[in-house]
Amino acid sequence: MNDVSPEHQETPDINGAYPRLSSSDVQRLLAHGELRRMSAGEVLFSAGEVVSDFIVICSGLVAILDNDEGQEHVIRVHGTGRFLGDLGLLEGQPVLYSARAATDGELLAVPFDALVKTVSRDQMLGEEILKAYLIRRLLLVESGTGIRIIGSCYTPETRRLLEFTARNRLPHRLIDLDKDASAESFLQKLGVTVDETPLVIVGGRHVLRNPSLDEVAGALGLRAEPARTASYNLLVIGAGPAGLAATVYAASDGLDVLLVDAFAPGGQAATSSLIENYLGFPAGISGAELAERAILQTRKFGATLTVPAEATSLRGAADGVTVGFGDGREVTASAAVIASGVKYRRLVVEGIEKLEPSSVYYAATVHEASVCRADPVALVGGGNSAGQAALFLASHSPSVTLVVREETLSENMSRYLTTQIEQHHRIEVLLHSEVVRVEGEGVLTAVTVVNNHTGQLSEIPARALFVFIGASPHTGWLSGAVDLDDRGYVLTGADVRLKSGAAPALRRRGVRHLETSMPRVFAVGDVRSGSVKRVTSAMGEGAMSIGTIHQYLAGGHGLLATDSSATGNSGSDNSTIENPQALNNQEVSPCLSTRSPSDGKPSFSEEASRSPSA
Repeated sequence: MNDVSPEHQETPDINGAYPRLSSSDVQRLLAHGELRRMSAGEVLFSAGEVVSDFIVICSGLVAILDNDEGQEHVIRVHGTGRFLGDLGLLEGQPVLYSARAATDGELLAVPFDALVKTVSRDQMLGEEILKAYLIRRLLLVESGTGIRIIGSCYTPETRRLLEFTARNRLPHRLIDLDKDASAESFLQKLGVTVDETPLVIVGGRHVLRNPSLDEVAGALGLRAEPARTASYNLLVIGAGPAGLAATVYAASDGLDVLLVDAFAPGGQAATSSLIENYLGFPAGISGAELAERAILQTRKFGATLTVPAEATSLRGAADGVTVGFGDGREVTASAAVIASGVKYRRLVVEGIEKLEPSSVYYAATVHEASVCRADPVALVGGGNSAGQAALFLASHSPSVTLVVREETLSENMSRYLTTQIEQHHRIEVLLHSEVVRVEGEGVLTAVTVVNNHTGQLSEIPARALFVFIGASPHTGWLSGAVDLDDRGYVLTGADVRLKSGAAPALRRRGVRHLETSMPRVFAVGDVRSGSVKRVTSAMGEGAMSIGTIHQYLAGGHGLLATDSSATGNSGSDNSTIENPQALNNQEVSPCLSTRSPSDGKPSFSEEASRSPSA
């Protein structure tokens, strides 16, 4: 039973994804777990299950299997000292692959709450586990292991599912009805007709037929359901950097927080392949990793995160603020933070409409890059997002043409990016130029570019077109509930136009820093008029808003009563526009370990992290 076939040779460690725990680490875990024997062929867990134990291999080999069109095949093999699982264990999501004993051996199974207690005393171990899990998720994404989507890449329904799984950083692979010869036979095996596509298959067995995003999110453990009549201390609308920061600060101070996002947590920042000027990360950090770490922090402090949840209305209520959602649900909170961000503007040129489903992208992550590994690509835009995308795509594609309307690359792009782009042998920059037409039947083959100085047209070969031409505020759902500027961004603080019909509370006391024209409602990040459109600025505003809300609460203006000593507030109301800097200076713990699930399990970090300095 212990013969090891060639496919069961241990997988080499890849960039720290499969570290081996030291004997001392295993001994510490042993005091909180259970040793048990495993037999060759024994299934340890199956795709689609929620795994509650942290499993360490003490002896023997374990094979990790993916289910591909009904057939299981080995994708990884782990031996003594390695541990199983990925981010799903920390986030309470079902696993996307199966684990089976390849040989006889012995395992150590540590319940999640016991693991939390162990790593709370050893942050190095916690960081090693988290780092491995983050890298494993990236490897799964790149290989397309996990979810299967069966449909035509030309239909909006399939593109909607692909974008949702990509933006939520879920490993998936498309079986394209128009390109994959095995797609039809696979549908026949499932007893499904083409009219019922697209399909989403989870765990190789759970089949969703033309599902809504809510159904997909539910099957993948993304959607925490608040009660239909739920009331929270704070409701945060939008889970980009600003919303995530507001949630972490509020929840770490003990407020009951609901964080919602219409599509995916992380916002536009999560689509950045590498943020090199983020303070404290000299080697840079990807937007996806930054988002995942922040998401784990929100859960660590007990906040509730639900995706997708599209806000459709906002109104004042006697006991706070009420937000309506697309599914008819309404949620009331003592206060609300609008962090709904911006959405990328779409490029409007001749021929793009028919090619947009298959060849035009508004983000550049490993999902998008995987479609053009051997093909040239074109990219439109002159800001930092475009620069980051160009450098990332150049590491995957043989040729990247960057089309920039500006006269110089440095006009709207940071120097650290322009220097790298100008020196990169795979990137060609076309200044003072614009895309005027796209070519192709079914898929993009070329883009036509005009030089705005000479009027000369050039045809550039390209398999994919990436667009980063600015953004517009995501404020249509507010429907006049709060004051906006001429471009649709939310006005706050001194910029609020106090109309004759303004709320009496605002006329009496003025408007607080980051507060909107509706009492108890604050706006932060890219959606706010006058904000600096940078990740760090957005996170700073999110954190700052909670200081203002605490001062509001302590001032006794009808919001939730709170202990002002928890945040160092004196209880005085000194946060009006006359003194906008009078905010508390509380700090949140930089610990980027993991979370406690919403069922009340302790956090995967120091238990003291809920102190006022956290």
